[in-house]
Amino acid sequence: MNTIVSASPDDIEVLASLEIRSESYWGYGSDFMDRFKEIYLITEEFITNNPTYILKDNEKVIGFYGLLLNDDEVSLEYLFIEPKYIGKGYGRMLWNHALEECKKLGITEFTIITSSDARGFYLRLGATFYKEVDSLISKGSKTPKLIYRL
Repeated sequence: MNTIVSASPDDIEVLASLEIRSESYWGYGSDFMDRFKEIYLITEEFITNNPTYILKDNEKVIGFYGLLLNDDEVSLEYLFIEPKYIGKGYGRMLWNHALEECKKLGITEFTIITSSDARGFYLRLGATFYKEVDSLISKGSKTPKLIYRL
């Protein structure tokens, strides 16, 4: 049975390792992954200060997401699925939960800075292209920034 529960700082190791496996799924090299871990790896502080949720099948962690609540902009900072479950509808489950959470919090739009690999997923779910931004991982490269309006 699938359940979505709030993450706690105690979940950090499970979520960080899932995040790394999920990002690695796309075939990035070790330099990219090292930089990714430096910049984007989820932290206890993030979980403590932002809505972060875990999708479980019984007690097995399938994926998670986190919304970064800033004064100037809300963003979907994390949405990662265990690689063997990618493409099976779990990402959509987390997405739908995130939309419900946004409604509860009165959030009317959020941004997503994503990889080119995941861009299509978010566009299919109704996000729209906003602009290209400088990649924090690959110097001189651009990455898509999307926006979703509820």
